[in-house]
Formats: sequence, C-alpha cells, structure tokens
Amino acid sequence: MTIQIITPEQRRADHRGVSILVAGPYGIGKTSQVRTLDPATTLFVRVEDGDLAIRDVPVPQIKIRTWPNICDLAVRIAGPNPAYGSNERYSDAHFARVGGLLPGSERYRTIFLDSLTETSRLCFRDASLQPEAFSDRTGKADLRSVYGLHARELLLFVRQLQSASGVNIIMTCALETITDDYGRITHGLQMEGQRAPREIPGIIDVIVTMNSIDFGDAKPIRVFICTSPNAWNFPAKDRSGKLDQIEKPDLGALIAKILPSQANHGREVEGEQS
Repeated sequence: MTIQIITPEQRRADHRGVSILVAGPYGIGKTSQVRTLDPATTLFVRVEDGDLAIRDVPVPQIKIRTWPNICDLAVRIAGPNPAYGSNERYSDAHFARVGGLLPGSERYRTIFLDSLTETSRLCFRDASLQPEAFSDRTGKADLRSVYGLHARELLLFVRQLQSASGVNIIMTCALETITDDYGRITHGLQMEGQRAPREIPGIIDVIVTMNSIDFGDAKPIRVFICTSPNAWNFPAKDRSGKLDQIEKPDLGALIAKILPSQANHGREVEGEQS
C-alpha cells in the first residue's frame, strides 16, 4: 500500500465542504434555511413531511422512506469506504450494487437532510427488526441489542455522509428540552437512544442551535447560537473557529463565513418557519 503525504499547499488548495447540524425546536424555521442556499446546487433530502414552507423553492429533492434506502443514498453521495468488507454497507460492493454515484451529483454543492431526528426513527425501526435484536435464549426482542445496533448504524451513516468530498452536508435535528424534578433545564439533540446524540457532536464540524432569544428588551429574535459554553446551555460547536457565539440565522452566510470561497446565492429568510 502506498501512503501519500499531502503538502500544506495541496491541503489548502483542496476543495472541501463543511458538515453542519442545525438543531432547534419545531417550527423555528430550520427547513426554511434552504431558502438561503443556491437552489441550483442544493439537493434536498426529505425524510419527514415538513417541506410545506419551501414548496415554492425550485430545489430538487429526494424522498426517503426506509433506512436501507437512506444508506444507499449515503454511499451514492460520498462514495465507497475501502475499509469495509464486501458484505458491509458503504463498501465497494454496496457502491457497485446501488449503481455508483448519484446521477448528476457533480452539480450539487450542498446536501440538505431534513431531518436527522426522523432518520434516527427509521434507523431504530430497522434495528428492531434485525435478527441480532432478538435474544437467542427467549426469542424475544432485546432492547439493549436494539439500541446498540441502532447507535452503531446511525453513527456509521453520519460518518459516511461526513466523508463526502467537496460537499456541504447540512442536517436538521429537533431540539429536546427537559426539565427535571429540581427544575433544572437541559437541552439536547432529539433522536432515538442516548449514545448517538452523545457521539454525533464529535463527528460533525459545526453544530448550531436555532432559537428565539430575548436579549432583555422583551422582543425575542431568531438567531444561531454557534459556540459552547453559552448562557442558554444549547448544543453548539464550531470546529472552524470562525463563528461568533451569536450569528444571523442565515445558513448560506454561515457557510460563506466558514468557507469564504462559497458565496451565498440563496434568498434571505424573512419569517418563514418550518
């Protein structure tokens, strides 16, 4: 095997994308962020039926209804991983079986997945039907095995999309807010299980929470909270180091700030919510 050393000049010249997870409560406008992106270079992957707010946006879309189909799409977007065996997902064999790269994929600069919350539900349902989810001794479903399989498969899926070269990967996720018996409030990513929402932040480049914040004038405004720790304990992470803690809720502008070579050709979001 030949190991290639990539020079600093080659690394800086490499056209890359950024992976961003946009978390927020239902109805805050996460899906409407598609409006801030160039519709000619954006592919909208619709996992849930929440696209009413962008029906008028001329963006191509793919509707996904099953976990195997979304895994097929991931390998067609990012290509195969040579580390996997022929009987595994995202391998060379899987890539060949589904027909290779998605037709016309070279024109897409951004893949917008709506949403990771619903994707996790598809993954969990599929995991609950697998043979290893059942006890050999009793034949009944073993929830520990189901959750373990679910977390493994969902994390592999996120890593597969993350590996897409030169493509921005955008995922939305519902924000879960819990108040315990002592009145303490915590916020997290809403998806099945505990391991996946705990480990996904270590994979994604940037996590922003989109929410309405009152800055003391009793006039809450929608913003992106981009760094952690923050006063609201919202999920946030900026691997690029280029974002302020509070940014305007404009995904196209956010990407351009992280990767200046990418201009924002979308439209401003003015009040649309989804």
